[in-house]
Amino acid sequence: MARNAVLEELIRPAVEATGFEFWGLEYLAQGKHSVLRVFIDHENGIDVDNCAEVSHQVSGVLDLEDPIQGYYNLEVSSPGMDRPLFTEAQFAMYPGEEVEMRSAVAVNGRRKFKGTLEKVENGLIYLLVDGESFEIPCQQVEKANLVVNF
Repeated sequence: MARNAVLEELIRPAVEATGFEFWGLEYLAQGKHSVLRVFIDHENGIDVDNCAEVSHQVSGVLDLEDPIQGYYNLEVSSPGMDRPLFTEAQFAMYPGEEVEMRSAVAVNGRRKFKGTLEKVENGLIYLLVDGESFEIPCQQVEKANLVVNF
């Protein structure tokens, strides 16, 4: 997580300088196939040209600061409909929505959850899973995203 915090500190201002909202990032270390995925958002939506613009801006910062050793691919995209959730504030935007998440630490004997987001308060995510309510600390969420049901 420390690496992600350093990357966010470098990337967030570059994204915001282009007029877009920094939604979050994922760094997947996989040797020569490592990926740095940056998610951006805007009230008018995101298109391919927006992603290219932000990618150019972020690439310049990363080339200058060089925070990642070795090869990696930079991907810039919209969070999409099944958007990943990174912060307490983002979770709080989606009460009543279905969420899938993985916790770093087991809560009531489980680490994987899929259920309805009830609320977010005082750093805790309240999730209703199969009629059982779970309180998951935000800082323990490894990965989370909205579930899109068609």
